[in-house]
Amino acid sequence: MSENQQELPAASTTEQAQPEPSIQDQQPEAAPASLEERLRQAELEAAEHHDAWLRAKAEAENARRRAQDDVDKARKYALDKFAGELLAVKDSLEAALAAGEQTTVESLRSGVELTLKQLSSVLEKNHVREVHPLGEKFDPHLHQAIAMVEGDGEANTVASVLQKGYLLHDRVLRPALVTVFQGKA
Repeated sequence: MSENQQELPAASTTEQAQPEPSIQDQQPEAAPASLEERLRQAELEAAEHHDAWLRAKAEAENARRRAQDDVDKARKYALDKFAGELLAVKDSLEAALAAGEQTTVESLRSGVELTLKQLSSVLEKNHVREVHPLGEKFDPHLHQAIAMVEGDGEANTVASVLQKGYLLHDRVLRPALVTVFQGKA
């Protein structure tokens, strides 16, 4: 045997091992009531937490549903303001057509010019801008070239605009149809 290990005296067979006291023996009689009370308290807290969780889950579902409804309404009625402003333009065109035979060419032209100004104003208010790139460098993001022409202009610049293009904010609604000067060969 090593120095650190000491020999323990052997237990005599005549000595009986004392049984360890049970848990019930260690706690006073009031303790089980306290454990039952603690269990009831924990069950109440668990029920409260479960109820709060169910309420939070329902509120989150309601918020998600409301947000989805808002998105659907925004998509459905996105053009509401724009369409309302276009109605005045339509009214002007109908009034011009209803004027009848007493209308002169000059008054008809004047009415059409006013209606065009009205329409341009509606488009401008709604962030629709014209793209009229005559003499500008050709930009394939904004312009659609339908022909290359020879001429005195610089290569790859717009020679003529056949149809104006339009932007909504910075997105192309319709590219401008253009012809482009080709380079000198």
